Amino acid sequence: MGIAFGSINSGLPKDIVQQIVEAEKIPVKQMEARKGKIEDKKALVGQLTSLVESMRGEILKNKGTRSLREMKVNTGENPNVAVSTDKNVADPGKYSLEVLQLAGKSSAISNGVEDKDKTYIGVGYIKAVLPDGETKEIYVDEEHANLTGIAKLINGDPSLGIKANVVNDGKDEDEPYRLIISMQETGDGKNAEFPYLYLVDGEVDLYFDQEKPAQDAKVKLDGFEIELPTNKATDLIPGVTIDLKKAKPGEEISIEITEDVQKIGGKITSLVDNINNVLKFIKEQNSLDEKTDTSRTLGGDLTLSQIESKIRTAVFSTVTTSSGPHRVGDYGITFERSGLLKFDQEKFEAALSKDYKAVSETLSGSYTVEGGKVNGFMDILEDAAKSLLAQPSGSLTTRKSGLQSQINQIDRQIANKQRNIAQKEELLKAKFARLEETMSKIRGQGAGLAGLAGPINPVQQLG
Repeated sequence: MGIAFGSINSGLPKDIVQQIVEAEKIPVKQMEARKGKIEDKKALVGQLTSLVESMRGEILKNKGTRSLREMKVNTGENPNVAVSTDKNVADPGKYSLEVLQLAGKSSAISNGVEDKDKTYIGVGYIKAVLPDGETKEIYVDEEHANLTGIAKLINGDPSLGIKANVVNDGKDEDEPYRLIISMQETGDGKNAEFPYLYLVDGEVDLYFDQEKPAQDAKVKLDGFEIELPTNKATDLIPGVTIDLKKAKPGEEISIEITEDVQKIGGKITSLVDNINNVLKFIKEQNSLDEKTDTSRTLGGDLTLSQIESKIRTAVFSTVTTSSGPHRVGDYGITFERSGLLKFDQEKFEAALSKDYKAVSETLSGSYTVEGGKVNGFMDILEDAAKSLLAQPSGSLTTRKSGLQSQINQIDRQIANKQRNIAQKEELLKAKFARLEETMSKIRGQGAGLAGLAGPINPVQQLG
């Protein structure tokens, strides 16, 4: 029988190089698997960082005494006024307001004409004396010699401070159209001498039939009469804007400004929710069982313990206030058995209504006579969050960068190993190519020798 060399001359499998390379790649796959686990941990640190950032953002929105505060105005839904507050300026209080008179503009109305566009008024000019004494003249040509044209000319000159409008007063069927002009600003100081009309050759004479002088608004605040140049009062009560809608002498409007405890409670609810999002994440990561792959989670990670400890420290910290030492637990923020925070908003709002200052100082801190700051709950919690997120030394920052360093190191190891494998693959291909060539030559030589010897007698072989 002839010698069997397999599928190639060397007798080795055709994919021998590929098999060797795949074997060499096993450590690479192991490194990639280890890298994947570290990337999972890094992603979890990223989620935790986002949760802490959200918590800190909620703190920063509300940690100041003024930013935490919300004000509420009660006017008994009186339609005669609309009241709004600037919470950074306004203080709680109760006031009595009576609207005696609304502020008005200087205005005048002309006699009527038959048609606003077709009735020819004549050409000439309009002369107006403004409140500051300046005289303005507007020239009227044939193109604008009607009510519509004159209104357009007046409105086209903003320096006049006058607005013109053509109306159908519905009183005179033959001559229903009139021109109304009015100053844009209200108040006694904005009285104007209404325009003189010097128009000639018109079909009708145009003149101002009635005039109304400007006037200040008049109100009574807590029984004292005050005049205002406009219907928007911004200086009557600090931080309060009152829009006068209708005059009604003899009717007193009660304006009560108080802290809006429900809105403030809503802010604290949002803050507690953000804190609980962090605590829930920590709890989920530390919930370990026999199926948990701790190489992919943060279970037992020191960073989690640090964060939870800082939150607990803030919650249990005693804050010195002007009414004595307090904790947020006194106002409804407490830990449950689950390890999460519980917020009793009803208890919190009742405490706010009873002693706003004490609650506010417990949450936001206060300033001493010497100008120093006594940190409140949110100051302590914000400092904790800030230290966790600080660049480059914060706990979360260093944890994330540490994991990234491990990933970078594995990437370098993988890259080096892949280069070595590629080089080895080329060497193996060259070696097996030479082996194949050598075995091919040997096989050829063997066949030649067998041919020279001639046929072999089987009996002689056995002998």
